[in-house]
Amino acid sequence: MTASLPESIQVLERGWLSSNSVLLFDGETATLVDSGYVTEAGETVAMLNAALRGRTLTRLINTHSHSDHIGGNAAVQRAFGCRIAVPEALAPIVARWDRTALLLDVAGQNAEPFSVDETIAPGDTFVAGGLCWEAIAAPGHDATALVFYNREHGVLLSGDALWADGFGILFGNVLGSHDALPDARNTLKRLQSLAVQWVIPGHGAPFQDFAGALDRAWGRLEAFAKEPKRIARNALRACFAFYLLEHRRLTRDAIHSALATIPLFVQANDRFLHQSPEALTEWVAAALVAAGRARWEGETLVALIS
Repeated sequence: MTASLPESIQVLERGWLSSNSVLLFDGETATLVDSGYVTEAGETVAMLNAALRGRTLTRLINTHSHSDHIGGNAAVQRAFGCRIAVPEALAPIVARWDRTALLLDVAGQNAEPFSVDETIAPGDTFVAGGLCWEAIAAPGHDATALVFYNREHGVLLSGDALWADGFGILFGNVLGSHDALPDARNTLKRLQSLAVQWVIPGHGAPFQDFAGALDRAWGRLEAFAKEPKRIARNALRACFAFYLLEHRRLTRDAIHSALATIPLFVQANDRFLHQSPEALTEWVAAALVAAGRARWEGETLVALIS
């Protein structure tokens, strides 16, 4: 395995509300992959200013459509004047700013509208960081998703298609729009065919245990296939943790209201879990407390920011 990532790659590992951002340097210019969540846009711009050190950010590329990856696009473009490139299938969704297709209102999240300058299709290649990157379709977590692979150094920018311990939520199954399991299975097969030495995921630190990550992802996928309720529980825990982290503090009544009105939470419960509103509130809160993501202060659930 290579001892380190190519010097032209800098990973800005982010907190839980934002995806990682990856800078790819070409002399005095740079390309950014993913921009984080809208509420963290000021932090994103400040991090980029520090990392760029006077270089010019010329392009921002997104791996997929979700708010923690595209939320800072508009702010970054305003600050640096860069062009924005998105997966080809995502471009019409952004053009009409379809908040349902972008899962914004669906999941109780937000993003600032932005304009697309370029698109990237599966099979396309581009140069960034002095490296040639291949765009590979990676549906499952998001139908429009791409991953980017540099064959020379075996570097994979995997977005949310592969993490060290799994992959992103299968929203299609939770919402009943489509069965995302076959898509996720095909994506893992596609990734398995690559010679990967470094994975830079959308969340978490870069890692080299590609084979182990694939094994864990396959294990999670098969567990989901055997017990679909696990998909819903995973989605509800993760998305409510995100919601709590954005709001920082929620009373028990506010939790109850969110779970009863935000479509993703309603669908997860109605289609899979079938819990009473009171039971669902207690289950979600207990899950976040047990995971160390929250604590109760009287009747208020408080996010624990790491």
